[in-house]
Amino acid sequence: MSDKLLSFDEALAQLLAEARPVREVDQVDTLVAAGRVLASAQHSTMDLPPMDNSAMDGYALRAADVPAPGVRLPVSQRIPAGSVGRELQPGTAARIFTGAPLPPGADAVVMQELCEHVGDEVVINHQPRPGENVRRAGEDIARGRQVLPAGIRLRPQELALAASVGLAQLPVYRRLRVAVFSTGSELAMPGEALPPGGIYNSNRFLLRALLSGLGCEFTDLGIVPDNLDATRQALREASEGHDLILTSGGVSVGEEDHVKPAVEAEGSLSLWKVAMKPGKPLACGRVHGAAFIGLPGNPVSSFVCFLLLVRPFILASQGVADVAPQSVRLRADFDWPRADRRREFLRARMTESGGVELFANQGAAALQSTAWANGLVDIPAGQVVAHGDAVRFLPFGDLLS
Repeated sequence: MSDKLLSFDEALAQLLAEARPVREVDQVDTLVAAGRVLASAQHSTMDLPPMDNSAMDGYALRAADVPAPGVRLPVSQRIPAGSVGRELQPGTAARIFTGAPLPPGADAVVMQELCEHVGDEVVINHQPRPGENVRRAGEDIARGRQVLPAGIRLRPQELALAASVGLAQLPVYRRLRVAVFSTGSELAMPGEALPPGGIYNSNRFLLRALLSGLGCEFTDLGIVPDNLDATRQALREASEGHDLILTSGGVSVGEEDHVKPAVEAEGSLSLWKVAMKPGKPLACGRVHGAAFIGLPGNPVSSFVCFLLLVRPFILASQGVADVAPQSVRLRADFDWPRADRRREFLRARMTESGGVELFANQGAAALQSTAWANGLVDIPAGQVVAHGDAVRFLPFGDLLS
């Protein structure tokens, strides 16, 4: 492994190249498939809609029977959704409701607002065209058409689409198995008394929630003290039965940073140090067959590195085809006159006027900035920003799902 400082794009490409997608497939009920990754493309088992039906509450009729507004027709039947009408006789109309099958013989529906019901008859105050307010069989989806491609994470709308064409179960890749632990003798859990020099372990809460949001099965191994033997033991335990080992802390070059030498003793490192800010110390490798990613201990750095590097690695390992985050170009409502040799990701949020503003304190220790922001501004290495410039904004709405 080289100590070369990789660019962000180089690091991401290397991580994605080392992702090993899971191959095992689970057949799960569509009702509980949210967030899972579809293993194979799905095709419709039926036409949708399955029959010609009414797009409105109104009256089904033959358009030729209404050559001009004001025609009066006898109402021969009533067709609510879920029932099937009789053949419509010429010169008559059928009371029909949205979604109900069009009766044989009818070729149009006039919405009820354009009609006047008088006793057993209806006055049609509109001259209809054939096909008006009629949804044809197969108009939305034809039988056999692909409705869902492989390699997508299933959202509520994909589940609804699958259900609408009769797919009761879906083939999905099994969940990624992740072991996670934090390193640091100074760490304590909320509710415990802080020892002298201690801090509460916010990364444990952060990483558990992020992994859960990505649909991973994870094992929380807790806090590992700053000790080489303890770190090696934790890595051996984490490698058993897991696809990925994710750690926070201990990846820098201090005397109490033991993750890097522990990984090199138990496995190998292929990536270390990325030209990004926040988040320079980031390690990647393998330990006894499991992938390994070591995040910085700083919570802001850990958060940003997870969203931009770990998230796409996990998605690729889950079988997701497109792991690139969504971004938008927005007007900078700030000045950033200090160019950095590293690529910077600034905590920011969109304004009501269509711009983007920065949190005042962009320090790597300002965890509050991550809760205040609703995205990140991506500043390329060596670039300055003046008020009014267009900048690339990465919304958390995409990065956190």
